Amino acid sequence: MTTPLQSASARLVVPVSERDHTLGPVDAPVTLVEYGDYQCPYCAMAHPIVGELLHRRQGAVRFVYRHFPLTNVHPSAEMAAEAAEAAGSKRRFWQMHDWLFEHQDELDAMTILAGAAAIGLDDEAIAGAIRSHQYLDKIRSDFVGGVHSGVNGTPTFFINGDRHDGGYSLEELEFAVDEAAADAER
Repeated sequence: MTTPLQSASARLVVPVSERDHTLGPVDAPVTLVEYGDYQCPYCAMAHPIVGELLHRRQGAVRFVYRHFPLTNVHPSAEMAAEAAEAAGSKRRFWQMHDWLFEHQDELDAMTILAGAAAIGLDDEAIAGAIRSHQYLDKIRSDFVGGVHSGVNGTPTFFINGDRHDGGYSLEELEFAVDEAAADAER
């Protein structure tokens, strides 16, 4: 039996598009999509691993981050996602993304705004975007797309459209990415 928030899919339902935040070449043989939550301790553990993977597989991997704030257990996750999107409108998504994970254990409204200022953004403009929920539709769209793709926790990774049900240690992700790259060459 399924509820409206459950799906049996193991495929990425919403294709990567220009609305996504990406790192790496568009034509990379592997696209790694992460559904994450800025307050999730497992996402914070995965963050430097993904960074190292991207460093080791430069040119071979395009990374996409999508929001999946679990607001019932992480009360500041949605606000953090809104701040990241507001930063993205100023071409600073990845700087805010990194800052949020680096300061995960202290996320609240004041700290998030201090983070925006620390990366050179106008904290009042970011506060206004958060207050007006200017980017909430995008965040919720990411969330719903994740649900339809079978995401039920964070982090959840998709590699070339298939849900990665293995672990997310560097070795496990490297193996999965290398397998996907080999499959793409065939």
